[in-house]
Amino acid sequence: MARRRKGRAVDGMLLIDKPLGLSSNDLVQKIKRMFFAAKAGHTGALDPLATGMLPVCLGEATKFSQFLLDADKTYEVTAKLGVRTTTSDADGEVVSRKPVLVSEEQLMEACETFRGPIKQVPSMYSALKHEGKPLYFYARQGIDIPREARDIEIYKLEVTRFQDNYVDMTVHCSKGTYIRSLVDDLGQLLGCGAYVTRLHRTQVTDYPSNKMLTLEGLENVARESAQCKERPHDLLDSLLLPMDIAVKALPEVKLESEKEPYFCNGNPVRSVAAQEIEKGMSVRVYSSVSGLFLGAGEIDDEGKVAPKRLVVRPATDSQ
Repeated sequence: MARRRKGRAVDGMLLIDKPLGLSSNDLVQKIKRMFFAAKAGHTGALDPLATGMLPVCLGEATKFSQFLLDADKTYEVTAKLGVRTTTSDADGEVVSRKPVLVSEEQLMEACETFRGPIKQVPSMYSALKHEGKPLYFYARQGIDIPREARDIEIYKLEVTRFQDNYVDMTVHCSKGTYIRSLVDDLGQLLGCGAYVTRLHRTQVTDYPSNKMLTLEGLENVARESAQCKERPHDLLDSLLLPMDIAVKALPEVKLESEKEPYFCNGNPVRSVAAQEIEKGMSVRVYSSVSGLFLGAGEIDDEGKVAPKRLVVRPATDSQ
């Protein structure tokens, strides 16, 4: 007999301001325990030395986490010029030290070369997988794996401070961008080296930053919730964002009532609402009657709405 999953079937998403020194997975496990959730996951991992917005998905919301991985992101970063490290951040060993003979004009010119579509070679200390294991697994053993340059885009790179060999920047970038690699490349171009001393993610796509919660604040709510004996999780659950926030950037399709059962059973269906949407495009799908979010689909070659990720709700769910 299949083993029953431990925890509650609670669905939704949280935007957490990840604190310094905590891994993304450790943060998810803390939140999972707080909510006594059966399932939890994060998207777009942040290193222990990085802080800022980390979307955490609970329950059925984890099905849509892939859409968050594809989202653009914005960071505030501080780089120290004159030093290069193995990891391109303060955790690594110093590789070289060089005098910083860089003017503000030279810095601005160097930054200009990174704006727009560029190619970037991922760091050996990234979580990018090689034969099922992250690159940092090999890096820690002194093994260098050849990496191909990948297409990324830097939408915005703004220098906000240049003082005492420290550079503060705001970077708005596409998926797949490694900020540590960007800073290391900038240091190499300037001829002096550079590494990241501070990294804070301020934004993931257009998610509401005013809804971001600190871990400390969430723990306070959890303690307050525990005082309620009858429904101890109600206060925590009220903080959850709806699971469809992960796919808000996709076109919306509301299915006619007679089409819903077929779609929810995994069958492609025709819909008037999808007629103007380009084939191959991903869409978010709702019930035209109840307004419930049904899942994510794709417009197939026949113009039908084909299910990709479906929301499974208890039979008693009548929201």
